[in-house]
Amino acid sequence: MTKFSLEKIVNAKREIVFEILSNYDNYQKLIPQHFPSVRVRSVRGNISVVEEHMILGDLELLIMAKHVTTEPVLHEIFIIGGDAKGSYIKQQFITVSEGTKIVVDVDLKLKGKMKISKMFGKNKFKHDYSKILDDFAKIAEN
Repeated sequence: MTKFSLEKIVNAKREIVFEILSNYDNYQKLIPQHFPSVRVRSVRGNISVVEEHMILGDLELLIMAKHVTTEPVLHEIFIIGGDAKGSYIKQQFITVSEGTKIVVDVDLKLKGKMKISKMFGKNKFKHDYSKILDDFAKIAEN
């Protein structure tokens, strides 16, 4: 189990930042280097189940994720199947004078052979996830 938190200030309105980070349907188009494929399996209101192929640094994860959104303040991702089953990611969006502060809490649980990668340590995962967040921020600011 690897837990870490990240904070990032994005120079854009909260609604825009929330829309980009919670629009998993567009991950493949926006940041294919991190999400080579995304397939929405079901949508009911603010809850969706999505099949995702995610690249986190040098790790390739195939996951089934349940996305729960509370617009425009919260995007929660529960990994319900695959390589990181049991993981949880919470993204909070807070309006600040510079734009939007994103607070991300990650509780990463890797399965099987993926556990070996944990030997590289929490800081590597934090760094790799931070890169994904940076790429989202660049899109929001443009």
